[in-house]
Amino acid sequence: MSITTIIVLAAAALLVFYGIGIYNQLVALRNRFQNGFAQIEVQLKRRHDLIPNLVDTAKAYMAHERDTLEAVIAARNAAASGLAAAAANPANAAAMADLGAKEGALGAALGRLNVVMEAYPDLKASQNMLQLSEELTSTENKVAFARQAFNDQVMAYNTYRQSFPPVVFAGLFGHGSDATLLQFADSAQIQNAPRVSF
Repeated sequence: MSITTIIVLAAAALLVFYGIGIYNQLVALRNRFQNGFAQIEVQLKRRHDLIPNLVDTAKAYMAHERDTLEAVIAARNAAASGLAAAAANPANAAAMADLGAKEGALGAALGRLNVVMEAYPDLKASQNMLQLSEELTSTENKVAFARQAFNDQVMAYNTYRQSFPPVVFAGLFGHGSDATLLQFADSAQIQNAPRVSF
């Protein structure tokens, strides 16, 4: 065996091992962002489970606000279906955008419910309502943290996948497209600082 053959075989072996390293890193990063989405899914399911209890408690006090309560339930059901679609494939950009829009609509419906509840002091003083509101607020915070962690993992995956030389191999290994960040419909409004005037 000539020295040239040995050098070519050694270079080919190094290239194969390097390709295996890239493949393993892509798989690890994809698994991390999919796990990140699973954490969001847990918190959103908890949120969706709390909302019917909140509405049922509010119903007893808010007999004349049927439209508001029905809007919250409809938005909750839409968000739950969006979550199921996104959970089936967290890498699907359309499913993530749909989930973000539906969760934003749910947040808006809950905001309207909170505004309406201000007119019912007995409801605000209800121990059950206070507990449900506290749990919902806690869950909202957990959703925000889980979403941030997921988006960080998506960025790590996309950055690695787009960098050279992994970009050369990514398509060959089944990692041809970027993962999508989860942004709720109200993300632009959250970015803008509120204006306060006295």
